[in-house]
Amino acid sequence: MPTRKIAVLGSTGSIGTQTLDVVSRDPESYEVVALAAGANGDLLLEQAHRFRPRVVSVASEETAEKLRGQLPPGTKLLVGEEGLTEVSSGSGADYVVCALVGSLGLRSTLAAIDAGAAIGLANKETLVTAGHIVTKRAKEKGVPLLPIDSEHSAIFQCLNGEDSKAIKRLLITASGGSFRDRSREELVGVTVEDALKHPNWSMGAKITIDSATMVNKGLEVIEAHWLFGLPYNRIDVVLHPESIVHSMVEFADTSVIAQLGNPDMRVPIQYALTYPERRPSPAAPLDLIKAGTLHFREMDFARYPCLRMAYEAGRAGGTTTTAFNAANEAAVARFLRGEISFLSIESIIEKVLEKHAASAIALPDLGTILETDAWARREAGSIK
Repeated sequence: MPTRKIAVLGSTGSIGTQTLDVVSRDPESYEVVALAAGANGDLLLEQAHRFRPRVVSVASEETAEKLRGQLPPGTKLLVGEEGLTEVSSGSGADYVVCALVGSLGLRSTLAAIDAGAAIGLANKETLVTAGHIVTKRAKEKGVPLLPIDSEHSAIFQCLNGEDSKAIKRLLITASGGSFRDRSREELVGVTVEDALKHPNWSMGAKITIDSATMVNKGLEVIEAHWLFGLPYNRIDVVLHPESIVHSMVEFADTSVIAQLGNPDMRVPIQYALTYPERRPSPAAPLDLIKAGTLHFREMDFARYPCLRMAYEAGRAGGTTTTAFNAANEAAVARFLRGEISFLSIESIIEKVLEKHAASAIALPDLGTILETDAWARREAGSIK
């Protein structure tokens, strides 16, 4: 494989740092040409000196001011949305890893597609918010969308060499998150600290909360719909507490193909970077003898109403999925700031969706999507 020129959007987050860990283990195969981060200027500075990219971008002028004069010679410093766009499309990258949190990744992903870069997609909100636009644009440009999420990577691997017409259904596994062994009654009064203690995965705060509410799995269902072109009645979710089976595909002949491995995000990250090749991984190999029994449970939509709402939003389509995602992002941010209770997240999402239903648009353009996103955030921010 020739040297790939990599840009990492969200380089200081969980996926971003693990991507750079994978890249650093094979320096002859990769050149990091651009990095984009939010407010973690100290870590970005370390990354810049280690990988010496052509350009770095940060979210605010305040963070940029702290970095001025400290970056390696020749590294350009950019700020804000324009900086993200240049990192995505003007840095010379031929592969862009989109690991930004939330719908922030939409415009930068579209810019990277327009520039002809392959997309390593860890930002599921991009497809949830504007799946019809992103997939159409990628197809027109001949740009691959390579999934990094462990569940979608698993499905992608299970489908290699298979006839898509033979797919019966997708089975996406869910760990159940931090509160999987608690009843709804036991969720009253849980703290942010409790919610951030994921039993299996090391992830950022927002996605860990989404795992606990099962919003994350709902976003994955919607993303799977766009990535693999299946209707929602052929995408199922099953609880699997061990997170060893990352997802499965059932075929017309009743055969089920699954992808298994220890819960280590470096495996799907590396597969997305090296596809169609497979290379040695830093992850620990799976020992099924030590893993012992694997458990699976039927999904309880009464216990996890956010997953039910995600399916409903997906079936409604259009701006409804945008409203679902934006309302959740705003509600999770409020929970993390201590403004609302954990259970208020789901009630806020439901109220926003109820209010949005009368004005939903089936095939929105990008401007309408961004307007809906902003509206849903305002609504979610004002609900008591």
